[in-house]
Amino acid sequence: MDGLRAWAAPASYKYTALPERGSRDAVRTRRDKEQADGNRAIIKLAAAGLVIVVALYFVVGYMKSDPPQSDSCDDSGHGFHCRPDISHFWGQYSPFYSVKSDISPSTPKGCNVTFAQVLSRHGARDPTLSKTVIYGALLARVQSTVTHYGKDFTFLSEYNYSLGADQLTHFGQQEMVNSGIHFYNRYKDLTRNSSPFVRSAGQYRVVESAQNWTQGFHQARLADKHTDLPDTYPYGMVLIPEGSAFNNTLSHDLCSASSSAKGSSAQAVWLDVFAPRLTERLNANLPGANLTNSDTIAFMDLCPFNTVANADGKLSHFCKLFDSDDWHAYDYYQSLGKWYGFGNGNPLGPTKGVGYVNELIARLTGEAVVDHTNTNSTLDSSPETFPLDRALYADFSHDNDMSNIFAAMGLYNETEPLSNTTKVSPKGTKGFSASWTVPFAARMYVEKLSCGDSDEEMVRVLINDRVIPLQNCGVDELGRCELGNFVDSLSFARDGGHWDKCFE
Repeated sequence: MDGLRAWAAPASYKYTALPERGSRDAVRTRRDKEQADGNRAIIKLAAAGLVIVVALYFVVGYMKSDPPQSDSCDDSGHGFHCRPDISHFWGQYSPFYSVKSDISPSTPKGCNVTFAQVLSRHGARDPTLSKTVIYGALLARVQSTVTHYGKDFTFLSEYNYSLGADQLTHFGQQEMVNSGIHFYNRYKDLTRNSSPFVRSAGQYRVVESAQNWTQGFHQARLADKHTDLPDTYPYGMVLIPEGSAFNNTLSHDLCSASSSAKGSSAQAVWLDVFAPRLTERLNANLPGANLTNSDTIAFMDLCPFNTVANADGKLSHFCKLFDSDDWHAYDYYQSLGKWYGFGNGNPLGPTKGVGYVNELIARLTGEAVVDHTNTNSTLDSSPETFPLDRALYADFSHDNDMSNIFAAMGLYNETEPLSNTTKVSPKGTKGFSASWTVPFAARMYVEKLSCGDSDEEMVRVLINDRVIPLQNCGVDELGRCELGNFVDSLSFARDGGHWDKCFE
């Protein structure tokens, strides 16, 4: 994996003032307190009816764009510098990588991009607080009960658990800087003359990711000798608080009847299929630990989390405890969780993404948002907080919310229900896996194209640089649909999905 470099000086940001109105449409005071390892700033979101102003300091790193995609990567499609990399099989904990595309991700010949929107997950982070407690307790138990460590396990005797909770790592910050650079360079015909309209869900790691992304965008513009556009950096940003009290299409908790339990159940079945042999191997090398299959998953989790905790992305010793087949099984375990917990396999998964899709339709067509689900009508009715005349948009969210949105867009409607007893490759699932769709710093690009061979503008969607052929809209060989047909194909979202079932 490529490493990160030295960090630069702090920068400050300005934010768009947001109005307050009503109960669910209110944009209110929210203080999101999250502490990692004691050296990260705490964000304070304070509102007095009219204003949210956030003063943040952060560090940003050496600027480099993402590696170019190769056409000669491994057969599974997980290519990185033309070589297999186990970090591409860590599900949603995989660092961002460019997924091989069957259709060229380059702008088609004879076309110009007239609109570009990115929906991005935050960068690599520490474990959540609940998980970091579990991992710390597990390792403490191992170190207090094991008297003899097998080969490759001796590092555990002196391992000091020091992972934080919930916050971006330096590696994750750099992922987002890189993402901003990549967006600028990909859409130079637009980015040279326009600045993006930026929104972020209110959790600290998401806001910080948005900041890092804008830093990369800004640095790429400074390095572009062909633009004379005055840069108004730091850019304005709309922040939307998270939680069940707020309408927020970037972090949605309003659908109270929705549950991710179906995903956990599917994972439990698959865990009993693939994990016993791994648990037996771990116990043989850690006599006295009496590890369970759940402990085995925790050991596997510690590989990606320790790797992204290193600023250079150095592969953790935990990764070497498992082989390639083990990681493929782990990746599928995480894919089951996303598919049945938040995606097409969940009865209300697509419905939770409906609001965002209706906002996307509004941006693509330049018409007002029509939605009765989780959109914030106070924000969406104002040209200050939801403009419809921009060429560039950037939204920042979480993996589960992105899974809902992909399902509401029908991007993986060709994927058959995932087996919980037999592993299926991403090719077999028609491109769906957690690592292909929602790794750390995942990004969906939605493009509107003006092409000489079409009287109407075309729409194309890429997820992590892989072109996703659109569904039910007369898609062509380049994965595109005409704008009108694309909007018509989103009837599930335009009709509100199954929103009435969210409160049964």
